[in-house]
Amino acid sequence: MGQSWPLTRFKNQSAMEYLMAYGWSILIIAVILGALAYLGVFNFAYFVPKSQPLSCQVLRPNGPYTSYDINLLGICNNALPTYTAQFNGKNSYIEINNVPQTGKAFTITAWVNEYHISDPRDEIIDAIGAYFNLQYGEGCLWVINSNGYLCSKQPVSNGQWAFLAAVFVPDSPGSETIYVDGEVGNTITKNMGGPSGVMSGAIGTCWYCGSGYGEFNGMISNVQIYNASLDQNSIIDLYQEGIGGAPIDLQNLQDWWPLNGDANDYSGNGNNGVPANMAYTSSWISSYNPP
Repeated sequence: MGQSWPLTRFKNQSAMEYLMAYGWSILIIAVILGALAYLGVFNFAYFVPKSQPLSCQVLRPNGPYTSYDINLLGICNNALPTYTAQFNGKNSYIEINNVPQTGKAFTITAWVNEYHISDPRDEIIDAIGAYFNLQYGEGCLWVINSNGYLCSKQPVSNGQWAFLAAVFVPDSPGSETIYVDGEVGNTITKNMGGPSGVMSGAIGTCWYCGSGYGEFNGMISNVQIYNASLDQNSIIDLYQEGIGGAPIDLQNLQDWWPLNGDANDYSGNGNNGVPANMAYTSSWISSYNPP
């Protein structure tokens, strides 16, 4: 018993010497691992195969806006895109000409990542007589001819990817819905009416908002417009497909801009966009969390 105290003291001293000798190394390793985790290096999305432009598109053998024998062509396995479209919040956008009016029913979906959710209206897409945007971090659909709007009270996180969907149901007040990551937001609605026949539009800006107002600051990917009101199960399926998902309803698909390295319309309807002052970035993965 008399020798136990010196032995315990020796062990404690050895432990302190070990920590003094290797503590800084352990701390440095912990800091490095934390930094790598913050940058998303451990995100498995880094190791998923990336799709290139033209890897998947809609084939319409009988011409634009036909649906007979319509099908997907290429490798459409929901691989992540190589690039996403990056907008500077000042003067970058994608102009889209000759976008036809949808029917009274429509659905707009997009993956978005806004850097600074503070501007009053940051445009995702302006087309088909309606525009879909983030307003103070909430997804909003505005219908031009009625000055009506639909906003989700479910916020979108700053600097993180989110899947937004706006579903317009004609002649059914209160049925219009905004989805955030596949979930129905607590929405507010005012004076919703059918869209007007606007024949041009843009991604990343608002033609109707005035200079410097409505510019999107962040990244946008996989924009889809349907000439139908998709149900909730379809919206959930699109979300579960992830950022590289292909359209889910080819019969009613009107436009599809993956924005994976170009602004072309892959719906087979030829509504290609013309980019201005924007870039395509491959450094988008760290802020993306797969569904």
